[in-house]
Amino acid sequence: MIRTTTACIAVLLTCTGLESAAAQSLGSTYTSTAPKTCRQIGKPSELDGSTTRVCPGKGGLIVLIAEDDLREIVSIGRSRKVAAEEPAAQTWFGPFNSSETTVEWRAAGTKPFAIIQRWHIADNNDPDKKGRPNTKAMLVVTRLPPGPVCHVAYVDAIANPDANELARKAADEFARSFTCGKDEVKIIGNRGRAVELATMR
Repeated sequence: MIRTTTACIAVLLTCTGLESAAAQSLGSTYTSTAPKTCRQIGKPSELDGSTTRVCPGKGGLIVLIAEDDLREIVSIGRSRKVAAEEPAAQTWFGPFNSSETTVEWRAAGTKPFAIIQRWHIADNNDPDKKGRPNTKAMLVVTRLPPGPVCHVAYVDAIANPDANELARKAADEFARSFTCGKDEVKIIGNRGRAVELATMR
């Protein structure tokens, strides 16, 4: 009887452990910030063409995209107001820039803890045939609530052939313990022109 009870307890603990591990398994899902999937806030400014839109996210979160003077910010929150007050909403890159419309959400089980997004940073030192700056690609890892929303890591997409894997690894390892305003944004992998442009001061 004791052996049977002990065996049952062992099986139960094993199953509970497996369920807990499954619940915490890390994975990715995706959403879009394309204008057709988002809600436009007001009308584009006639002065500078600035726009703001709110897009659906994961886990009850929304994505706020604001563009002004050919530069974007991307922030996350439970509402537009909350997202606009996060550190990410105050983070600008100096050169002209834009983010791609695919947002990768890293989650433990069903709870997202970071997003990864590809950005394009204008390089004025590399003009195209029409004199317009070519852009350099970079992946940005951003931490999510609970706690502030801010940039955690940058991965140069040209200098690192495995940029996507590096960004996911950075999200999984650093995002949840990252302290916004205290910890410095991490440069993951090889530094390239995009990272150089993004961190210009």
